[in-house]
Amino acid sequence: MTTPLPAEDDLPPLGPVPATAEAGNNLFPIFLKLEKFRVLVVGGGPLGLEKLTAILGNSPATAVTVVSKSFLPGILVLAQDFPDLQLRQHAYTHTDLVGHDIVFVTTDNPVLNRGIKAHATELGLLCNVADMAEECDFYLGSIVRKGDLKIAISTNGKSATVAQRLRSVLTDALPNELQEVLQHMTIIRGRLAGDFANKVKSLNAVTAELAGGPAYESPAAARWRKLATASLLAFAAMLVFNILSYYFTWQQAWDVATNARMFYIFVAIGFGAQLIDGLLGMGYGVVTAISLMSMNIAPAAVSASIHTAEMFASGASGYHHYRFGNVNKKLFKVLLIPGVLGAITGAYLLSRFGEQYAAYVKPLLAVYLLLLGTRILTKAFSKPGPRRKHKKLGLLAAAGGFLDSFGGGGWGPLVTSTLIAGGRTPQYVIGSVSVTEFFVTFASAVTFFATIGITHWQIILGLVVGGVAAAPLAARLAGRIPTRWMFVGVGLMVIVWSLWALRKLFM
Repeated sequence: MTTPLPAEDDLPPLGPVPATAEAGNNLFPIFLKLEKFRVLVVGGGPLGLEKLTAILGNSPATAVTVVSKSFLPGILVLAQDFPDLQLRQHAYTHTDLVGHDIVFVTTDNPVLNRGIKAHATELGLLCNVADMAEECDFYLGSIVRKGDLKIAISTNGKSATVAQRLRSVLTDALPNELQEVLQHMTIIRGRLAGDFANKVKSLNAVTAELAGGPAYESPAAARWRKLATASLLAFAAMLVFNILSYYFTWQQAWDVATNARMFYIFVAIGFGAQLIDGLLGMGYGVVTAISLMSMNIAPAAVSASIHTAEMFASGASGYHHYRFGNVNKKLFKVLLIPGVLGAITGAYLLSRFGEQYAAYVKPLLAVYLLLLGTRILTKAFSKPGPRRKHKKLGLLAAAGGFLDSFGGGGWGPLVTSTLIAGGRTPQYVIGSVSVTEFFVTFASAVTFFATIGITHWQIILGLVVGGVAAAPLAARLAGRIPTRWMFVGVGLMVIVWSLWALRKLFM
Protein backbone atom coordinates (compact mmCIF):
# COMPACT_ATOMS: atom_id res chain seq x y z
CA MET A 1 0.00 0.00 0.00
CA THR A 2 1.47 3.32 -1.05
CA THR A 3 1.13 6.48 0.97
CA PRO A 4 -0.85 9.16 -0.93
CA LEU A 5 1.20 12.16 -1.93
CA PRO A 6 0.17 15.24 0.08
CA ALA A 7 -1.22 18.34 -1.51
CA GLU A 8 1.01 21.34 -2.09
CA ASP A 9 -0.26 22.96 1.13
CA ASP A 10 0.90 19.96 3.20
CA LEU A 11 4.49 19.93 1.98
CA PRO A 12 7.09 20.92 4.60
CA PRO A 13 8.54 24.45 4.30
CA LEU A 14 11.76 24.80 2.33
CA GLY A 15 13.44 26.77 5.11
CA PRO A 16 12.93 28.22 8.57
CA VAL A 17 10.09 30.72 9.01
CA PRO A 18 11.46 34.16 9.98
CA ALA A 19 10.57 35.29 13.49
CA THR A 20 9.61 38.77 12.28
CA ALA A 21 7.97 39.78 9.03
CA GLU A 22 10.02 41.72 6.49
CA ALA A 23 9.17 45.35 5.83
CA GLY A 24 7.15 46.00 2.70
CA ASN A 25 4.25 43.95 1.35
CA ASN A 26 2.76 42.00 4.26
CA LEU A 27 -0.38 40.89 2.43
CA PHE A 28 -1.21 37.21 2.77
CA PRO A 29 -1.53 35.63 -0.72
CA ILE A 30 -4.49 33.30 -1.14
CA PHE A 31 -6.47 31.73 -4.01
CA LEU A 32 -10.20 31.49 -3.29
CA LYS A 33 -12.75 29.08 -4.68
CA LEU A 34 -14.97 32.08 -5.26
CA GLU A 35 -17.91 30.01 -6.51
CA LYS A 36 -18.40 28.88 -2.87
CA PHE A 37 -19.05 32.49 -1.79
CA ARG A 38 -21.79 34.99 -2.51
CA VAL A 39 -20.45 38.19 -4.03
CA LEU A 40 -22.04 41.64 -4.12
CA VAL A 41 -20.92 44.42 -6.47
CA VAL A 42 -22.27 47.90 -5.74
CA GLY A 43 -22.07 50.11 -8.82
CA GLY A 44 -22.83 49.52 -12.51
CA GLY A 45 -20.31 51.90 -14.08
CA PRO A 46 -16.84 51.37 -15.59
CA LEU A 47 -15.26 50.25 -12.28
CA GLY A 48 -18.09 47.82 -11.71
CA LEU A 49 -17.62 46.36 -15.18
CA GLU A 50 -13.88 46.05 -14.52
CA LYS A 51 -14.44 44.14 -11.26
CA LEU A 52 -17.10 41.91 -12.83
CA THR A 53 -14.82 41.06 -15.74
CA ALA A 54 -12.03 40.07 -13.33
CA ILE A 55 -14.37 38.00 -11.12
CA LEU A 56 -16.13 36.11 -13.91
CA GLY A 57 -12.99 35.79 -16.00
CA ASN A 58 -11.26 33.88 -13.22
CA SER A 59 -14.26 32.19 -11.55
CA PRO A 60 -17.11 32.04 -14.07
CA ALA A 61 -19.39 29.92 -11.80
CA THR A 62 -19.48 32.54 -9.03
CA ALA A 63 -22.90 33.84 -7.97
CA VAL A 64 -22.65 37.65 -8.26
CA THR A 65 -25.29 40.27 -7.53
CA VAL A 66 -24.88 43.82 -8.90
CA VAL A 67 -26.82 46.71 -7.35
CA SER A 68 -27.00 50.01 -9.25
CA LYS A 69 -29.41 52.63 -10.53
CA SER A 70 -28.13 51.97 -14.07
CA PHE A 71 -25.84 49.53 -15.87
CA LEU A 72 -23.33 49.88 -18.66
CA PRO A 73 -24.14 47.88 -21.82
CA GLY A 74 -21.12 45.65 -21.10
CA ILE A 75 -22.66 44.55 -17.80
CA LEU A 76 -25.92 43.71 -19.56
CA VAL A 77 -23.99 41.55 -22.02
CA LEU A 78 -22.28 39.72 -19.15
CA ALA A 79 -25.69 39.06 -17.57
CA GLN A 80 -26.76 37.28 -20.75
CA ASP A 81 -23.63 35.11 -20.82
CA PHE A 82 -23.48 34.24 -17.09
CA PRO A 83 -26.72 32.89 -15.61
CA ASP A 84 -25.44 33.27 -12.02
CA LEU A 85 -25.05 37.03 -12.47
CA GLN A 86 -28.08 38.93 -11.10
CA LEU A 87 -28.74 42.63 -11.70
CA ARG A 88 -30.80 44.68 -9.21
CA GLN A 89 -31.63 48.11 -10.65
CA HIS A 90 -32.22 50.35 -7.62
CA ALA A 91 -30.32 52.62 -5.26
CA TYR A 92 -28.13 50.88 -2.69
CA THR A 93 -29.63 50.13 0.75
CA HIS A 94 -28.06 48.49 3.78
CA THR A 95 -30.25 45.41 3.31
CA ASP A 96 -28.39 44.64 0.05
CA LEU A 97 -25.44 43.41 2.14
CA VAL A 98 -27.49 40.67 3.79
CA GLY A 99 -26.79 37.19 2.47
CA HIS A 100 -23.39 38.02 0.93
CA ASP A 101 -19.84 37.14 1.92
CA ILE A 102 -17.67 39.50 -0.15
CA VAL A 103 -18.45 43.05 -1.28
CA PHE A 104 -16.94 45.12 -4.11
CA VAL A 105 -17.77 48.83 -3.91
CA THR A 106 -17.36 50.63 -7.25
CA THR A 107 -19.54 53.76 -7.17
CA ASP A 108 -18.17 57.23 -8.01
CA ASN A 109 -19.34 58.64 -4.65
CA PRO A 110 -16.52 58.51 -2.03
CA VAL A 111 -18.88 59.27 0.88
CA LEU A 112 -21.25 56.48 -0.13
CA ASN A 113 -18.30 54.10 -0.64
CA ARG A 114 -17.04 54.73 2.92
CA GLY A 115 -20.54 54.20 4.29
CA ILE A 116 -20.90 50.86 2.51
CA LYS A 117 -17.48 49.80 3.81
CA ALA A 118 -18.47 50.69 7.39
CA HIS A 119 -21.68 48.66 7.17
CA ALA A 120 -19.82 45.69 5.62
CA THR A 121 -17.31 45.78 8.47
CA GLU A 122 -20.11 45.73 11.05
CA LEU A 123 -21.50 42.58 9.43
CA GLY A 124 -18.05 40.93 9.24
CA LEU A 125 -17.89 41.01 5.42
CA LEU A 126 -14.71 41.31 3.38
CA CYS A 127 -14.80 44.48 1.33
CA ASN A 128 -12.85 45.95 -1.60
CA VAL A 129 -13.41 49.65 -2.35
CA ALA A 130 -12.26 50.72 -5.81
CA ASP A 131 -9.61 53.47 -5.91
CA MET A 132 -9.54 53.70 -2.08
CA ALA A 133 -6.72 51.44 -0.98
CA GLU A 134 -6.97 52.47 2.68
CA GLU A 135 -10.57 51.18 2.82
CA CYS A 136 -9.81 47.76 1.32
CA ASP A 137 -9.65 44.48 3.24
CA PHE A 138 -8.03 42.86 0.20
CA TYR A 139 -6.74 43.75 -3.24
CA LEU A 140 -7.18 42.08 -6.62
CA GLY A 141 -3.89 41.00 -8.16
CA SER A 142 -2.84 41.33 -11.77
CA ILE A 143 -3.22 37.81 -13.17
CA VAL A 144 -0.90 35.75 -15.38
CA ARG A 145 -2.54 32.56 -16.65
CA LYS A 146 -1.10 29.64 -18.59
CA GLY A 147 -3.77 26.96 -18.55
CA ASP A 148 -3.94 25.61 -15.00
CA LEU A 149 -1.04 27.80 -13.91
CA LYS A 150 -2.14 31.11 -12.40
CA ILE A 151 0.13 33.79 -10.93
CA ALA A 152 -1.24 36.80 -9.04
CA ILE A 153 0.89 39.96 -8.77
CA SER A 154 0.47 42.47 -5.94
CA THR A 155 2.09 45.88 -5.43
CA ASN A 156 0.38 46.36 -2.03
CA GLY A 157 -2.06 48.75 -3.70
CA LYS A 158 0.73 51.11 -4.81
CA SER A 159 0.68 50.84 -8.62
CA ALA A 160 -1.66 48.96 -10.94
CA THR A 161 0.51 50.07 -13.86
CA VAL A 162 3.58 48.27 -12.51
CA ALA A 163 1.50 45.13 -11.85
CA GLN A 164 0.15 45.18 -15.41
CA ARG A 165 3.63 45.66 -16.83
CA LEU A 166 4.94 42.68 -14.86
CA ARG A 167 1.97 40.64 -16.04
CA SER A 168 2.85 41.42 -19.65
CA VAL A 169 6.50 40.45 -19.11
CA LEU A 170 5.64 37.16 -17.41
CA THR A 171 3.00 36.28 -20.00
CA ASP A 172 5.61 36.60 -22.76
CA ALA A 173 8.35 34.85 -20.77
CA LEU A 174 6.39 31.78 -19.62
CA PRO A 175 5.96 29.21 -22.43
CA ASN A 176 2.54 27.90 -23.41
CA GLU A 177 3.90 24.36 -22.96
CA LEU A 178 3.64 24.79 -19.18
CA GLN A 179 0.04 23.61 -19.41
CA GLU A 180 1.25 20.33 -20.92
CA VAL A 181 3.78 19.99 -18.09
CA LEU A 182 1.07 20.45 -15.47
CA GLN A 183 -1.16 17.86 -17.11
CA HIS A 184 1.68 15.35 -17.11
CA MET A 185 2.47 16.06 -13.46
CA THR A 186 -0.91 14.68 -12.42
CA ILE A 187 -0.15 11.42 -14.21
CA ILE A 188 3.38 11.28 -12.80
CA ARG A 189 2.16 11.79 -9.22
CA GLY A 190 -0.26 8.90 -9.60
CA ARG A 191 2.49 6.55 -10.77
CA LEU A 192 5.10 7.36 -8.16
CA ALA A 193 5.96 4.59 -5.74
CA GLY A 194 7.90 4.50 -2.49
CA ASP A 195 7.74 6.57 0.64
CA PHE A 196 7.11 10.31 0.96
CA ALA A 197 10.79 11.27 0.69
CA ASN A 198 11.28 9.31 -2.54
CA LYS A 199 8.17 10.86 -4.08
CA VAL A 200 9.30 14.39 -3.25
CA LYS A 201 12.74 13.59 -4.66
CA SER A 202 11.21 12.27 -7.89
CA LEU A 203 8.98 15.33 -8.30
CA ASN A 204 11.95 17.60 -7.69
CA ALA A 205 13.83 15.81 -10.48
CA VAL A 206 10.90 16.14 -12.88
CA THR A 207 10.47 19.86 -12.25
CA ALA A 208 14.15 20.81 -11.90
CA GLU A 209 14.38 22.21 -15.42
CA LEU A 210 11.62 24.75 -14.66
CA ALA A 211 14.05 26.43 -12.26
CA GLY A 212 16.98 26.31 -14.67
CA GLY A 213 18.29 22.91 -13.60
CA PRO A 214 19.03 19.88 -15.78
CA ALA A 215 16.10 18.45 -17.72
CA TYR A 216 14.40 15.37 -16.32
CA GLU A 217 14.86 12.25 -18.40
CA SER A 218 12.43 9.38 -18.01
CA PRO A 219 13.63 5.77 -18.46
CA ALA A 220 11.84 5.55 -21.82
CA ALA A 221 13.48 8.77 -23.01
CA ALA A 222 16.86 7.49 -21.86
CA ARG A 223 16.39 4.34 -23.93
CA TRP A 224 15.53 6.40 -27.00
CA ARG A 225 18.57 8.59 -26.43
CA LYS A 226 20.84 5.56 -26.16
CA LEU A 227 19.31 4.06 -29.31
CA ALA A 228 19.84 7.31 -31.22
CA THR A 229 23.41 7.57 -29.96
CA ALA A 230 24.14 3.97 -30.94
CA SER A 231 22.68 4.56 -34.41
CA LEU A 232 24.81 7.66 -34.87
CA LEU A 233 27.96 5.88 -33.73
CA ALA A 234 27.22 2.92 -35.99
CA PHE A 235 26.81 5.15 -39.01
CA ALA A 236 29.93 7.09 -38.07
CA ALA A 237 31.92 3.87 -37.86
CA MET A 238 30.58 2.80 -41.26
CA LEU A 239 31.49 6.17 -42.70
CA VAL A 240 35.01 6.09 -41.28
CA PHE A 241 35.57 2.55 -42.48
CA ASN A 242 34.38 3.46 -45.97
CA ILE A 243 36.66 6.47 -46.14
CA LEU A 244 39.63 4.58 -44.77
CA SER A 245 39.12 1.75 -47.22
CA TYR A 246 38.61 3.69 -50.42
CA TYR A 247 39.83 7.25 -50.09
CA PHE A 248 42.76 7.84 -47.75
CA THR A 249 45.06 6.44 -45.11
CA TRP A 250 45.58 7.57 -41.53
CA GLN A 251 48.72 9.41 -42.63
CA GLN A 252 46.73 11.33 -45.21
CA ALA A 253 44.13 12.26 -42.56
CA TRP A 254 46.87 13.54 -40.24
CA ASP A 255 48.40 15.58 -43.06
CA VAL A 256 45.02 17.16 -43.76
CA ALA A 257 44.46 18.03 -40.10
CA THR A 258 47.92 19.57 -39.61
CA ASN A 259 48.69 21.20 -42.94
CA ALA A 260 45.53 21.81 -44.96
CA ARG A 261 44.37 25.41 -44.69
CA MET A 262 41.10 24.56 -46.44
CA PHE A 263 40.21 22.02 -43.74
CA TYR A 264 40.10 24.76 -41.09
CA ILE A 265 37.99 26.92 -43.37
CA PHE A 266 35.47 24.08 -43.53
CA VAL A 267 35.63 23.80 -39.72
CA ALA A 268 34.86 27.52 -39.41
CA ILE A 269 31.96 27.21 -41.86
CA GLY A 270 30.55 24.25 -39.92
CA PHE A 271 30.90 26.09 -36.60
CA GLY A 272 29.14 29.23 -37.84
CA ALA A 273 26.40 27.30 -39.63
CA GLN A 274 25.60 25.14 -36.59
CA LEU A 275 25.67 28.13 -34.23
CA ILE A 276 23.02 29.85 -36.36
CA ASP A 277 21.00 26.66 -36.83
CA GLY A 278 20.99 25.76 -33.14
CA LEU A 279 20.11 29.32 -32.15
CA LEU A 280 17.35 29.93 -34.71
CA GLY A 281 16.25 26.38 -35.56
CA MET A 282 17.25 26.82 -39.21
CA GLY A 283 20.08 27.94 -41.42
CA TYR A 284 22.65 25.10 -41.44
CA GLY A 285 22.05 24.18 -45.05
CA VAL A 286 21.69 27.81 -46.09
CA VAL A 287 24.96 28.98 -44.55
CA THR A 288 27.00 25.97 -45.67
CA ALA A 289 25.55 25.98 -49.20
CA ILE A 290 26.22 29.67 -49.72
CA SER A 291 29.72 29.38 -48.26
CA LEU A 292 30.73 26.28 -50.22
CA MET A 293 29.25 27.44 -53.52
CA SER A 294 31.11 30.72 -53.18
CA MET A 295 34.28 28.59 -53.18
CA ASN A 296 33.29 27.19 -56.62
CA ILE A 297 32.59 23.70 -55.31
CA ALA A 298 30.24 21.70 -57.52
CA PRO A 299 26.59 21.81 -56.39
CA ALA A 300 26.30 18.01 -56.33
CA ALA A 301 29.30 17.73 -54.02
CA VAL A 302 27.91 20.51 -51.85
CA SER A 303 24.55 18.76 -51.43
CA ALA A 304 26.04 15.36 -50.57
CA SER A 305 28.58 16.86 -48.15
CA ILE A 306 26.03 19.02 -46.35
CA HIS A 307 23.55 16.20 -45.79
CA THR A 308 26.22 13.86 -44.45
CA ALA A 309 27.86 16.42 -42.17
CA GLU A 310 24.54 17.86 -41.02
CA MET A 311 23.59 14.51 -39.54
CA PHE A 312 26.40 14.75 -36.99
CA ALA A 313 25.83 18.44 -36.28
CA SER A 314 22.06 18.03 -35.89
CA GLY A 315 22.59 15.00 -33.65
CA ALA A 316 24.80 17.01 -31.30
CA SER A 317 22.43 20.00 -31.47
CA GLY A 318 19.36 17.86 -30.77
CA TYR A 319 20.99 16.18 -27.80
CA HIS A 320 21.94 19.48 -26.18
CA HIS A 321 18.51 20.99 -26.85
CA TYR A 322 16.99 17.98 -25.12
CA ARG A 323 19.45 18.28 -22.25
CA PHE A 324 18.57 21.96 -21.69
CA GLY A 325 14.81 21.25 -21.74
CA ASN A 326 13.99 22.93 -25.08
CA VAL A 327 12.00 20.01 -26.52
CA ASN A 328 8.22 19.62 -26.74
CA LYS A 329 7.98 15.82 -26.92
CA LYS A 330 4.46 15.82 -28.33
CA LEU A 331 5.50 18.07 -31.21
CA PHE A 332 8.60 15.91 -31.80
CA LYS A 333 6.51 12.73 -32.13
CA VAL A 334 4.13 14.36 -34.60
CA LEU A 335 6.98 15.58 -36.85
CA LEU A 336 9.25 12.51 -36.69
CA ILE A 337 7.77 9.81 -38.96
CA PRO A 338 6.46 12.10 -41.76
CA GLY A 339 9.75 14.01 -41.79
CA VAL A 340 11.83 10.84 -42.10
CA LEU A 341 9.64 9.42 -44.88
CA GLY A 342 9.79 12.70 -46.77
CA ALA A 343 13.59 12.83 -46.44
CA ILE A 344 14.04 9.26 -47.72
CA THR A 345 11.76 9.92 -50.68
CA GLY A 346 13.52 13.16 -51.60
CA ALA A 347 17.02 11.68 -51.28
CA TYR A 348 16.13 8.65 -53.38
CA LEU A 349 14.55 10.70 -56.17
CA LEU A 350 17.47 13.15 -56.20
CA SER A 351 20.05 10.36 -56.40
CA ARG A 352 18.14 8.60 -59.22
CA PHE A 353 16.94 11.44 -61.39
CA GLY A 354 19.50 14.16 -60.80
CA GLU A 355 19.65 17.57 -59.25
CA GLN A 356 18.17 19.29 -62.30
CA TYR A 357 14.62 18.36 -61.26
CA ALA A 358 15.04 20.06 -57.91
CA ALA A 359 15.09 23.37 -59.75
CA TYR A 360 11.33 23.07 -60.28
CA VAL A 361 10.69 22.72 -56.56
CA LYS A 362 13.02 25.31 -55.06
CA PRO A 363 11.44 28.40 -56.71
CA LEU A 364 8.06 27.56 -55.15
CA LEU A 365 9.69 27.08 -51.76
CA ALA A 366 11.69 30.29 -52.16
CA VAL A 367 8.61 32.39 -52.98
CA TYR A 368 6.67 30.90 -50.06
CA LEU A 369 9.53 31.55 -47.67
CA LEU A 370 10.05 35.10 -48.91
CA LEU A 371 6.44 35.91 -48.00
CA LEU A 372 6.71 34.00 -44.73
CA GLY A 373 9.96 35.74 -43.76
CA THR A 374 8.35 39.14 -44.35
CA ARG A 375 5.42 38.08 -42.20
CA ILE A 376 7.70 36.98 -39.37
CA LEU A 377 9.56 40.31 -39.44
CA THR A 378 6.22 42.11 -39.23
CA LYS A 379 5.20 39.87 -36.33
CA ALA A 380 8.37 40.79 -34.45
CA PHE A 381 7.19 44.40 -34.08
CA SER A 382 3.48 43.78 -33.52
CA LYS A 383 1.57 42.67 -30.46
CA PRO A 384 1.28 38.89 -30.09
CA GLY A 385 -1.99 37.46 -31.37
CA PRO A 386 -3.85 34.27 -30.46
CA ARG A 387 -2.04 31.01 -31.01
CA ARG A 388 -3.34 29.04 -34.00
CA LYS A 389 -3.40 25.28 -33.91
CA HIS A 390 -1.85 23.57 -36.95
CA LYS A 391 -3.96 20.61 -37.99
CA LYS A 392 -1.59 19.19 -40.63
CA LEU A 393 1.79 19.06 -38.91
CA GLY A 394 2.50 15.65 -40.46
CA LEU A 395 2.09 17.06 -43.97
CA LEU A 396 4.30 20.03 -43.04
CA ALA A 397 7.03 17.69 -41.76
CA ALA A 398 6.82 15.46 -44.85
CA ALA A 399 7.14 18.47 -47.14
CA GLY A 400 10.06 19.81 -45.10
CA GLY A 401 11.89 16.46 -45.17
CA PHE A 402 11.30 16.00 -48.89
CA LEU A 403 12.41 19.51 -49.84
CA ASP A 404 15.43 19.27 -47.56
CA SER A 405 16.72 16.19 -49.43
CA PHE A 406 15.39 16.75 -52.93
CA GLY A 407 15.69 20.52 -53.07
CA GLY A 408 18.97 20.86 -51.20
CA GLY A 409 17.52 22.47 -48.06
CA GLY A 410 14.34 23.65 -46.43
CA TRP A 411 13.64 21.59 -43.30
CA GLY A 412 14.41 24.39 -40.86
CA PRO A 413 13.15 27.33 -42.95
CA LEU A 414 9.87 25.60 -43.80
CA VAL A 415 8.98 23.77 -40.57
CA THR A 416 10.44 26.17 -37.98
CA SER A 417 9.19 29.30 -39.73
CA THR A 418 5.65 27.99 -40.15
CA LEU A 419 5.38 26.90 -36.50
CA ILE A 420 6.80 30.17 -35.14
CA ALA A 421 4.59 32.24 -37.44
CA GLY A 422 1.64 30.31 -35.98
CA GLY A 423 2.38 31.65 -32.50
CA ARG A 424 4.27 28.74 -30.92
CA THR A 425 7.03 29.46 -28.40
CA PRO A 426 10.31 29.88 -30.40
CA GLN A 427 12.49 28.13 -27.79
CA TYR A 428 10.42 24.92 -27.88
CA VAL A 429 9.89 25.02 -31.66
CA ILE A 430 13.63 25.33 -32.26
CA GLY A 431 14.49 22.55 -29.82
CA SER A 432 11.83 20.14 -31.10
CA VAL A 433 12.59 20.77 -34.77
CA SER A 434 16.35 20.39 -34.10
CA VAL A 435 15.89 17.00 -32.43
CA THR A 436 13.67 15.82 -35.29
CA GLU A 437 16.21 17.15 -37.78
CA PHE A 438 18.75 14.59 -36.61
CA PHE A 439 16.49 11.71 -37.63
CA VAL A 440 15.55 13.45 -40.88
CA THR A 441 19.17 14.07 -41.88
CA PHE A 442 20.15 10.59 -40.70
CA ALA A 443 17.57 9.03 -43.02
CA SER A 444 18.67 11.31 -45.86
CA ALA A 445 22.37 10.60 -45.32
CA VAL A 446 21.86 6.83 -45.22
CA THR A 447 19.87 7.02 -48.46
CA PHE A 448 22.56 9.09 -50.19
CA PHE A 449 25.25 6.77 -48.85
CA ALA A 450 23.45 3.68 -50.17
CA THR A 451 22.83 5.15 -53.64
CA ILE A 452 25.77 7.40 -54.57
CA GLY A 453 28.41 6.78 -51.88
CA ILE A 454 30.41 9.54 -50.17
CA THR A 455 32.63 12.13 -51.83
CA HIS A 456 34.66 15.11 -50.64
CA TRP A 457 35.44 13.70 -47.23
CA GLN A 458 37.60 16.73 -46.40
CA ILE A 459 34.53 18.97 -46.54
CA ILE A 460 32.46 16.50 -44.51
CA LEU A 461 35.10 16.13 -41.80
CA GLY A 462 35.60 19.88 -41.44
CA LEU A 463 31.87 20.58 -41.25
CA VAL A 464 31.38 17.80 -38.70
CA VAL A 465 34.16 19.05 -36.41
CA GLY A 466 32.92 22.64 -36.52
CA GLY A 467 29.24 21.71 -36.13
CA VAL A 468 29.74 19.40 -33.17
CA ALA A 469 31.88 22.03 -31.43
CA ALA A 470 29.19 24.72 -31.83
CA ALA A 471 26.17 22.56 -30.84
CA PRO A 472 26.32 22.92 -27.01
CA LEU A 473 26.88 26.70 -27.20
CA ALA A 474 23.96 27.16 -29.60
CA ALA A 475 21.61 25.03 -27.48
CA ARG A 476 22.49 26.95 -24.32
CA LEU A 477 21.83 30.28 -26.04
CA ALA A 478 18.48 29.16 -27.52
CA GLY A 479 15.63 30.99 -25.83
CA ARG A 480 17.99 33.47 -24.14
CA ILE A 481 17.57 36.06 -26.88
CA PRO A 482 14.49 38.30 -26.49
CA THR A 483 11.51 36.94 -28.44
CA ARG A 484 11.34 40.00 -30.70
CA TRP A 485 14.94 39.65 -31.83
CA MET A 486 14.47 35.91 -32.23
CA PHE A 487 11.72 36.68 -34.74
CA VAL A 488 13.96 39.23 -36.47
CA GLY A 489 16.75 36.67 -36.78
CA VAL A 490 14.43 33.97 -38.11
CA GLY A 491 12.76 36.36 -40.55
CA LEU A 492 16.05 37.65 -41.93
CA MET A 493 17.41 34.10 -42.26
CA VAL A 494 14.35 32.98 -44.22
CA ILE A 495 14.48 36.03 -46.51
CA VAL A 496 18.20 35.53 -47.20
CA TRP A 497 17.60 31.87 -48.02
CA SER A 498 14.72 32.63 -50.38
CA LEU A 499 16.53 35.49 -52.15
CA TRP A 500 19.60 33.30 -52.59
CA ALA A 501 17.48 30.54 -54.14
CA LEU A 502 15.67 32.99 -56.43
CA ARG A 503 18.94 34.66 -57.46
CA LYS A 504 20.24 31.38 -58.81
CA LEU A 505 17.33 31.20 -61.27
CA PHE A 506 18.48 34.34 -63.08
CA MET A 507 22.23 33.75 -63.12
